[in-house]
Amino acid sequence: MAKSAQKKKKPKKIENLLPETQRSVLLKKHTTFRVGGFAEYFFIAKNSDDLVRAVIAARELKIPFFILGDGSNLLVSDSGFQGLVIKARNNQYKIEHQKICADSGVAVSVLVKESVKRGLSGLEWAGGLPGTLGGAIRGNAGAFGGEIKDNVVEVEFLDNRNKVRKFSNKNCAFSYRSSIFKKKSFIILSVIIKFQKGDRNKLSKVAKSHIIYRRTKHPLNYPNAGSIFKNCDFKKAPKAIKKRFLSVVKKDPFPIIPTALVILEAGLSGKRVGNAQISKKHSNYIVNLGGAKASDVKKLIKIVKDTVKNKFNLVLEEEIQII
Repeated sequence: MAKSAQKKKKPKKIENLLPETQRSVLLKKHTTFRVGGFAEYFFIAKNSDDLVRAVIAARELKIPFFILGDGSNLLVSDSGFQGLVIKARNNQYKIEHQKICADSGVAVSVLVKESVKRGLSGLEWAGGLPGTLGGAIRGNAGAFGGEIKDNVVEVEFLDNRNKVRKFSNKNCAFSYRSSIFKKKSFIILSVIIKFQKGDRNKLSKVAKSHIIYRRTKHPLNYPNAGSIFKNCDFKKAPKAIKKRFLSVVKKDPFPIIPTALVILEAGLSGKRVGNAQISKKHSNYIVNLGGAKASDVKKLIKIVKDTVKNKFNLVLEEEIQII
């Protein structure tokens, strides 16, 4: 008598672990560049528990995953993302004395506004800075001489073994536009930020001046991802280039040559591929003139890197994340 065949277990589907998962979601609607194809799977994490649950599910099913904040500082491929895109909408925060404990999905602009109106000094440099707190921590965001690392007390995160852990500032390995969370792909859940008492009116003026500067100097009338490249480290530049750009060196927070000026000097302002264009207003921005493709942007990035290397022997490094 033949043995009865054992029933094969059906492979788990992502919907079994994350019933709220959507399929085939167009990602360009979720990025500030308005570029990118479809996500195979798309899940909205409404709180940090959802975020942890989604990451663990993706890891269990061995599905590639990506955490999406507000979609700035990001270029998504025309072919989209084959895997799970987790939209971080964990946006709770609590203010106690001179500290704010905030989820990683809180907008930086909200934290600037809330701290400034309470006369708390520490984030006024970030006036007008797009993105979420998680993205700012991951890439150690900075502007006008300030950096997010200067305010961080503690970061709560999910490690690669699905354990929720906490790091103090010194364990975060912050560096120029980077951190341990970027290098090791740890998932930031929440952050404690410290402040000092300041004058509310003065702080408000500083934050507003930075917002006005961005509106005036940056091409915000077109979809964009923010600065495409990191600024150039003055110390690492060739001697002839140091001499050429000495008059425009800025502190950010160490001496840098603004990449926008390097690209401008290379004669690339206004350079266009398809409907992607190097902004004439700010050369370290690539703007979407309407219907631009990720492939257009990537071609422009290559043109800039090759031209700058050939003309100035400078190697530009992308600041945006490309997926």
